[in-house]
Amino acid sequence: MNGVYIVIPALNEEKKIGQVVQDVLQCGYKNVLVVDDRSNDTTGAVAKAAGAVVITHKLNRGKGAATRTGIVAASRLGADVVVTIDGDGQHFPTDITALVEPILQGECDAVLGYRPFVRTSMPWYKIGHNFIANGITTMYAGIRVKDSQSGLRAYSHKACQLLDTKSDSYEYESEIIYLIAFHKLIFKEVPISVVYTEYSKNKVHKQNITNGIKTVYKMVLNRLS
Repeated sequence: MNGVYIVIPALNEEKKIGQVVQDVLQCGYKNVLVVDDRSNDTTGAVAKAAGAVVITHKLNRGKGAATRTGIVAASRLGADVVVTIDGDGQHFPTDITALVEPILQGECDAVLGYRPFVRTSMPWYKIGHNFIANGITTMYAGIRVKDSQSGLRAYSHKACQLLDTKSDSYEYESEIIYLIAFHKLIFKEVPISVVYTEYSKNKVHKQNITNGIKTVYKMVLNRLS
C-alpha cells in the first residue's frame, strides 16, 4: 500500500487523533498525513508520536482547507490514491480497503463512502441534516449521491489534480461532488460503518443547522465567484 496516502484533517483532536493514526497504521497503510488546522491543544504532537507526518496550518482555515492541504501534499509525494478520513474516531479504518480497491483496479476515479442513515447508528438530528444536505447538493451539483457529507472518501491521482476546490469549511464536501460532476469523473459509492460517541457529538466545530445555512450560502457564493 505504498502508493496509498491517508489524509486526516484535524482540529483540537488530541483525545482521539492518536488512536485514529494507530488504527490506520495497523490496517497496513504507512503513509499517514495529519493536517493540524491550528489546534489549540496537542493534536499535532500526539499525531506525530502515533506515527503520522504532521502538517500544521499557521492559521485556522477550516476542514475543507485542511483536507485540500493534505491532498495536495500527498499528490506531490507521489500518491496513487488519496483517502480522507475524519480525525474524531467516527470512521473505521478497516473500511479504507473497500474505497481504495476500485481505484487501484481502474474502475473509477473517486469512491465515496456512505453512512447508514438509521436511528440505530446515527442521531436523528444528523439524519435530518444529511437528508437536507443531500437534497441541496443534488440541486447544486446536478448528480445524486447517497451521502454528500461523508468525510471518508478516496481519490485517484487524476481526480486529485482535477478537484481544485475553493471551499475552506464544511461546504467542501459538497463542492467535491459538484467537481466530480463537472469533470465527468467516474465515481462509485460504498457503504461504510460509523460510530457516534458523546465526544464526537459534542464537538463545537462540527456541522449543525446554523453551520448548514452558512454552508449553503458559501456553496452558492463559491460557484458564482
